[in-house]
Amino acid sequence: MSTKQNTSLFNQKLLVQAAIASFIKLNPLTLIKNPVIFMVGIGSVLTTLTVISGLFSGNFSSFNFQIAIWLWFTVLFANFSEAIAEGRGKAQAESLRKNRTQTLARRLVGNREETVSALELRKGDVVICEAGDVIPSDGEVVEGIASVDESAITGESAPVIRESGGDRSAVTGGTKVISDRILIKITSEPGDTFIDRMIALVEGAKRQKTPNEIALSILLSGLSIIFLLAVVTLPAYFGYSLTASGLPSSQNLTIPVLIALLVCLIPTTIGGLLSAIGISGMDRLLQRNVIATSGRAVEAAGDVDVLLLDKTGTITLGNRMATEFFPSDGVRIADMAHAAQLASLSDETPEGRSIVVLAKAKFGWRGHDIHQRNAVFIPFTAQTKMSGVDLTDVKGTVRQIRKGSAEAIRSFVQNSNGFFPKKMEEKVAELARMGATPLVVAEDNQVLGIIQLKDIVKGGIKQRFAQLRTMGIRTVMITGDNALTAAAIAAEAGVDDFMAEATPEDKLRRIREEQANGHLVGMIGDGTNDAPALAQADIGIAMNSGTQAAREAGNMVDLDSNPTKLIEVVEVGKQLLMTRGALTTFSIANDVAKYFAIIPAIAISLYAGKDGIGPLSALNVMHLGSSESAILSAVIFNALVIILLVPLALKGVRYKPMSANNALMQNLLIYGLGGIIAPFVGIKIIDVVINLFA
Repeated sequence: MSTKQNTSLFNQKLLVQAAIASFIKLNPLTLIKNPVIFMVGIGSVLTTLTVISGLFSGNFSSFNFQIAIWLWFTVLFANFSEAIAEGRGKAQAESLRKNRTQTLARRLVGNREETVSALELRKGDVVICEAGDVIPSDGEVVEGIASVDESAITGESAPVIRESGGDRSAVTGGTKVISDRILIKITSEPGDTFIDRMIALVEGAKRQKTPNEIALSILLSGLSIIFLLAVVTLPAYFGYSLTASGLPSSQNLTIPVLIALLVCLIPTTIGGLLSAIGISGMDRLLQRNVIATSGRAVEAAGDVDVLLLDKTGTITLGNRMATEFFPSDGVRIADMAHAAQLASLSDETPEGRSIVVLAKAKFGWRGHDIHQRNAVFIPFTAQTKMSGVDLTDVKGTVRQIRKGSAEAIRSFVQNSNGFFPKKMEEKVAELARMGATPLVVAEDNQVLGIIQLKDIVKGGIKQRFAQLRTMGIRTVMITGDNALTAAAIAAEAGVDDFMAEATPEDKLRRIREEQANGHLVGMIGDGTNDAPALAQADIGIAMNSGTQAAREAGNMVDLDSNPTKLIEVVEVGKQLLMTRGALTTFSIANDVAKYFAIIPAIAISLYAGKDGIGPLSALNVMHLGSSESAILSAVIFNALVIILLVPLALKGVRYKPMSANNALMQNLLIYGLGGIIAPFVGIKIIDVVINLFA
């Protein structure tokens, strides 16, 4: 079962649960975590007390009652936006919880095997899993190799290989072994497994406000305090003005009216949506099968301006394939290809198989070559950097056929009193400059030719890097290839920079250098040797298929183990920042517009003549029906706009790769201008409806 569940905003069960949670969140201890909405809550209580007081004193005001109702709706709608975002996460957590099975484990104690509950397993225990067994807890394969069904976590039905001693040794509790036998060393305590942490994260149980959220909350609280001071001083100003003009005291500055004014002026829109925006950012990552350990990680992804990407599997398809044979002078291409095929028959790597396939495609040679008499296959090793075959004919003559790197074959032929042709050296350099990998084929002391291996750059990757460039993000390709090959691949892929012949220490040093220059760095990895760099990077995405060390070092885990996911993560992070910025812009612009609706309505009686029309009437640019309908319309609009923007807060502002300056201008144009226009239109419509039924 995948983490991608039906968590549509219009899911009836989700809406009901969010509505109930909206009332539960009226708890003052919960409400105070959002200072702006807490202030609205206090205003709602004071207005309600005023209505109750008027009811018992025989001076009931339906106007005050309606204001109280809509102030409570404002608080409830703000709670609802947060509750529905949390509800989507809880729905996904529930699907994960179903996958967390309480299985029995076969624990090894010395040489003895015992059956225990998975809950009894502790970090460091070793368990046996065979075909059909559910892996009882998180761990690393320490012996054996097996196919594992991880669909309970990733949603992908295709099995994956997990083996000891490599970068694909980590296994997750709840997944199932479908072939062979493995020994697993448990790496998590009960309650702290990967699925347990996922459940806690998506439920929001461990979600803390990010630095940007905290800074914005402080700003919103500051604005609210400023408006509070402005509203508190209004009665004194009104009293002085009325006394100086000799007019009777105004009824427009009652407690409910002042509270309504305050609620309409403080940034309630973004205050009510702020938590939902942050929660939905993690939710959108989860929909892409990426688990973020914190909201801070999602935000940091939006600020990243340098990406370090491995070449193999990220920029290229990952499997170098034989594409052409280049024979030496005086050697027939058929003879060279035949030797290359013989040297590759025992080579089970994708490269070796591709050489066999290419020779078969060009010349039609098939399996009869496998049965060469007295064939002794020479496997590839990291020390020799070549492989091949020794063939002995009926006369006892041994033919030594080898294929490998140019340096290795040069040593091989020179040790047999041969020489490496200059034209072949030039061809090796030429292929390397083109981004290909040259493998040289030799027989005894003669160089027969070169096999061209090419790692294909993924389709569309150059366009993705161009998009990143427009976002102000610099891409750095990391590869173990030589500088010539790396430069050619980098040029074809369109990356901004590259690191050739890179070691784990080189990666770590490069990240620190970039950070020292003020950049935020993102990278992706899966091996234990990637762990230091993942921990150092501002955004480190670990492959779920990788080692436990890598998963613990990163601040995100990609369940699909897709190396190109880093680009999507950055886009989600930027969308989160853009959504928060857009809705903040809209909210503040909204408050400015509401000012022109409500202030003229309550100030219209100042300096007015006997006909009730005074100089301040000119400020009533919206020509609202009455002061009471104007105030009530503004309060109703203020409440409704929160609920209307919930889908946008959850889905996020539509993201397009662009520079920060262009994004700012677009935000100001769409959400700034829209935030000013929307209240004029909305309040006017509500005012017309109110006066129509008055």
